[in-house]
Amino acid sequence: MNLQAHENLKSTIWEIANRLRGPYRPPQYRLVMLPIVALRRLDCVLEPTKDAVLKEYAKLTAQNMPESAMERLLGRAADPDRKHPLYNTSPYTFERLLGDPEYIAPNLVSYINGFSSTARTIFEKFKFTDQIEKLDASNRLFTIVKAMADVDLHPDRIDNLQMGYLFEHLVMRFNEQANEEAGDHFTPREVIRLMANLVYTGEQDVYTPGIFRTIYDPACGTGGMLSESEKFILGQNSQANLALHGQEYNDESWAICCSDMLIKDEDTKNIVLGDTLGDGKKGDGFENSSFHYMLANPPFGVEWKDQKAVVEREHREMGFSGRFGAGLPTINDGSLLFLQHMIEKMHPYKEGDENAIGSKIAVVFNGSPLFSGDAGSGPSNIRRWIIENDWLDAIVALPDQLYYNTGIFTYIWLVTNRKPPKRRGKVQLIDGTRFFQRMKKSLNNKRNEVTEDQIRDLTRIYGNFRDGETADVRINGDIETRVVSRIFENREFGFLKVTVERPLRMNFEAAPARIARLDDQSAFANLATSKKRKDDKAAAREISEGRTLQDAIRSALATLEAKGRYMDREAFDADLTRAAKRAGLKLAAPIKKAILAALGARDPDAEICRDGKGRPEPDSELRDTENIPLPEGTALPLPMQFGPDKPNDRLVEAFRDVIDAYLAREVLPHVADAWVDYDKTKVGYEIPINRHFYVYKPPRPLDEIEADIIKLEGDIAGLLKGLVA
Repeated sequence: MNLQAHENLKSTIWEIANRLRGPYRPPQYRLVMLPIVALRRLDCVLEPTKDAVLKEYAKLTAQNMPESAMERLLGRAADPDRKHPLYNTSPYTFERLLGDPEYIAPNLVSYINGFSSTARTIFEKFKFTDQIEKLDASNRLFTIVKAMADVDLHPDRIDNLQMGYLFEHLVMRFNEQANEEAGDHFTPREVIRLMANLVYTGEQDVYTPGIFRTIYDPACGTGGMLSESEKFILGQNSQANLALHGQEYNDESWAICCSDMLIKDEDTKNIVLGDTLGDGKKGDGFENSSFHYMLANPPFGVEWKDQKAVVEREHREMGFSGRFGAGLPTINDGSLLFLQHMIEKMHPYKEGDENAIGSKIAVVFNGSPLFSGDAGSGPSNIRRWIIENDWLDAIVALPDQLYYNTGIFTYIWLVTNRKPPKRRGKVQLIDGTRFFQRMKKSLNNKRNEVTEDQIRDLTRIYGNFRDGETADVRINGDIETRVVSRIFENREFGFLKVTVERPLRMNFEAAPARIARLDDQSAFANLATSKKRKDDKAAAREISEGRTLQDAIRSALATLEAKGRYMDREAFDADLTRAAKRAGLKLAAPIKKAILAALGARDPDAEICRDGKGRPEPDSELRDTENIPLPEGTALPLPMQFGPDKPNDRLVEAFRDVIDAYLAREVLPHVADAWVDYDKTKVGYEIPINRHFYVYKPPRPLDEIEADIIKLEGDIAGLLKGLVA
């Protein structure tokens, strides 16, 4: 893409948008500019055949041709090679609209209504006709149309890549004006090309002439993922038959995507408008459908509160029969919901069965899905479900500052249910964070780009599937040889999270300072309160009786002061019971608990506190957890049901020896009284990709650092001397 030409185009369009100031506030510019840019692009496509279409339309109208037949014939007149009709039967183009300034508003409406049915639907979603009257009333309509007529947006001059970046720029600028932040990120085309290279590596069938394959993007935005994927495949196999499918929840993005598909003669019926996850009104637009290849860049770090009721109901009622059986991520990031949705749409696969062909997925995430969520949580269980089913094929870490409106690091996940034999039971991690070059001129936050050579290098590394493969990469201006590929067994990402308990040890003392702490215990303090707010006398009587009881308890406890410090709770409890009996008090369980809390203090030298069955009571302050790696030879999937409320007895039975051996080796030599609460044992999965490629660099020698400091001190002293002089 010619960056200078792109910058000029952005400036031109924004200068036109600024002419709306007055009747429109800057955040409202999108209501006009997005549809009129799409309209001008269609105008540029149809203008060369305009007269031929009008001539055919006049002839067919005179023949009283039915509308259904007319659409096909007019589409052929506009372009005989198209499968999906695109034409305009009004006498207008942008240039011709300018010839009648007085009636430009009704003429523009007539122009939009003259489009073929699919194009009309697109502009209905833009709701552009709602703005025409306002533009005309404020004397802006003619000015805007005239300015846009001078902008050539024909696909031969402005390709899909440049149009995608233009729309992204406009959306970003409009959001900035509204002090909003978009959660959706336009995927750089080189990232899509890398995803396509990775997805189709080893996929020999897709290069077979005449092959039919379906491609799906559940968060298709303006359609860039579908367009670039199609371009990649047809560039290798021009005879492939591809069906592009997508879903988008934003009306404007859907309209932009459909206009692009329409220009390229794709079936816009396969681009569904609606919330993919489900918002109660619309949901999965391709229910019970399966696709050969799926690529997506779902929103990063975006809350799914609007979809919460629908998603939770499907998870609860349908389980693995629905899309979200493995679990639900945290409410502030729904990206893993999209991956589960895509997995549900994989074709079944069974080796040797020609009809069970399987599917392959490439999805871009931020870092959160790699490690967010504790063991047993929704995100961890989703990772576990994918890995234990041997669907996770590879993860490629990408450089930062690749995206137009965010500088974060991102990761491509490759997921498939038909791994080749050499990749089964394993996951490949690729460090691609150094595979980039600095752009000569940045595009907003996009300062880095992945070159075609680097795409080929990363694709080769993926295809080689070698543990420890190295590459020469540039780090801080120097070329270094680094490991860029690691191969792990599936079980290496899993671990057992065990809860290690230690006994509660407390001393007790009826000293005045500790008795005074009783007032801080709510159960004791509530004795001198009353809920009888409507009866003042009864309330006062209750409060008085409560204070009397409090004083009696204090007095009874004071009789134990002479006993000194108790190092055994059982002995203190016995003396407390006798003191209460002598005072004629019957201590309720909450009061007794309050006394023990106020008069007790943790003491590592005290005796262990035990429950009614003689078992040690755990000390919540000393409670700890240990993550035990799954041992070699672990058979996946693990014998445990999904979900935090599911029983784990089969899991504990399978790993009891492993847990006990770990405890004896790693814990008991340091704290001999510890034990494991097996009921709390959980399974966790995380993918610490950065840790596996971390290279430790020792600091410089101290004498070098000292010399630098001395030099800096001298420089500073010289500068100060100059100021004083």
